[in-house]
Amino acid sequence: MPLLPPIGAEIPCSMLGINSSLKIRNAPVTVDFRGGIKHRVDVNPNDPENSVRLRVVGFKISAELPALNGGGVATITIEQNDVDVDPKSLLRVAQRFPPKFENIMVLPFTMSIDQRGNGEPSIWTTKDPAQLIGMITQFPPKGDLYQLARPVELVDLENPNNTGLRI
Repeated sequence: MPLLPPIGAEIPCSMLGINSSLKIRNAPVTVDFRGGIKHRVDVNPNDPENSVRLRVVGFKISAELPALNGGGVATITIEQNDVDVDPKSLLRVAQRFPPKFENIMVLPFTMSIDQRGNGEPSIWTTKDPAQLIGMITQFPPKGDLYQLARPVELVDLENPNNTGLRI
């Protein structure tokens, strides 16, 4: 029985990021993200026997943000930047029995912060893609933990020199 998902399969996964730490304009905040990601399985030409590439075909998570600067509650939405034309996400067999996989998700994304009643949302994008890494026992994962490989810096789309946001 093959351990890796079949090439061409589209696999939806739910995502939950409880107590996610953000720094917005030097103010630390903690939020709970909820949403999902959908992968399409592609061949990994570098190691087709032990791994597959995962093309992101849908990604969106959101969280409620407590009131900032005396304003109202805001919604943070993180979603896929663009079509994933060069998939860098990977699912690799780390151990055959019992099955264990390394899953690396490479995610360039856009974050919007929409403060209710405060005009247009602020839009931010990743300087470098986020990398989520998980050692999982099955794919799609169920209850497995992922960690960011490094903090994610975001830049303001209207002012690319402004890096006032970090996850």
